[in-house]
Amino acid sequence: MSTELEVADLRSRVVRLEAQVEFLYKRLNVEYMEDSSFADAKVIETLKTRNLIEAIKVYREIHDVGLAEAKNAVERIKARLGL
Repeated sequence: MSTELEVADLRSRVVRLEAQVEFLYKRLNVEYMEDSSFADAKVIETLKTRNLIEAIKVYREIHDVGLAEAKNAVERIKARLGL
């Protein structure tokens, strides 16, 4: 019985934490970006061949985003890695 109560308590805490995080995102005007390290590996591999346009194309296909968003994301990845 105590396990059921513990699970219910944990679920309640998670709901409160999610609400707090959502509030902070809105308040700080930031957007959550899911960790996509596995997908970024393809983008990084393409960037290492010095093919920025192809890396942007790969990013767009993986993340289903527009050209400008993909370009910005790939440039951030490139800068982060110092390529």
